[in-house]
Amino acid sequence: MAFSFVRKPNRPTLIAGPCMAESLELLEAVVAPLYALSQELKFDLIFKASFDKANRTSIGSYRGPGLTQTLKWFDAIKSKYPGLPVLTDVHETVQIAEAAEVIDVLQIPAFLCRQTDLLVAAAHTGRAVNVKKGQFLAPENAQHIISKMVAASKEKGFDPNFALTERGVTFGYGNLVVDMRGLKVMSDLNAPVIFDITHSLQLPAAGGSSGEISGGLRNFAPVLARAATGTGYLDGYFLEVHTDPNKAKSDAATQLSVEQASVLLRQIIPLWYHMKAFSETDSVFV
Repeated sequence: MAFSFVRKPNRPTLIAGPCMAESLELLEAVVAPLYALSQELKFDLIFKASFDKANRTSIGSYRGPGLTQTLKWFDAIKSKYPGLPVLTDVHETVQIAEAAEVIDVLQIPAFLCRQTDLLVAAAHTGRAVNVKKGQFLAPENAQHIISKMVAASKEKGFDPNFALTERGVTFGYGNLVVDMRGLKVMSDLNAPVIFDITHSLQLPAAGGSSGEISGGLRNFAPVLARAATGTGYLDGYFLEVHTDPNKAKSDAATQLSVEQASVLLRQIIPLWYHMKAFSETDSVFV
């Protein structure tokens, strides 16, 4: 059965996995504990990894194994975990058809969230689509993403099946902040809302004296995750997890270890179940 982002008020979604598909061994080592946690804590897992980090700061940075190789690895993961949906980013319309043969959830990177042709092509596949809201975009302006996704889906006879992901907003140079009000604003636009925990921790181009990699503040992961959960307006989370984050080939400063992810999820998933009901009473404050 195809994965759907149609709101499931009684069960959260977690998009999680390594930033980059570095190897099949890494994917297998990360998916196993995440899958076990999904059964224990009762959340819907979407396993993710990128085949190409097309927006690396430096032209010399490793970008990934490529689409064809990554799809083979995802096929192996799906064979081992039947029914587990997988996600990867697409950067150009020419990548979408091949990706959609294996991928259950196509992701639109934040810097490309206004690219109409990319949004339309992804929606036309009938696959679920996760759209990262750009760091430059006000929450209320996400309505234009929604209108494009709805129109493109209906054009092909599909029910709209997408989510918006908050991943922080540019604050001056080299910093991101999360405006918790934005989670409600996007939810009120009638779109499922995902909170990207780890990318919201980034300090863009602050990871070294050369400014060629992104830094980050991993220690704030539980603070932001708990705060976002407390709004009651989340439909799920996005979380990058690695067996050895400090040796990761991308986003080493913000990915969580398997142990750290386990500790965090044991906090926020029970809290999600508790806080979701509070948003239903917020209309009395209007």
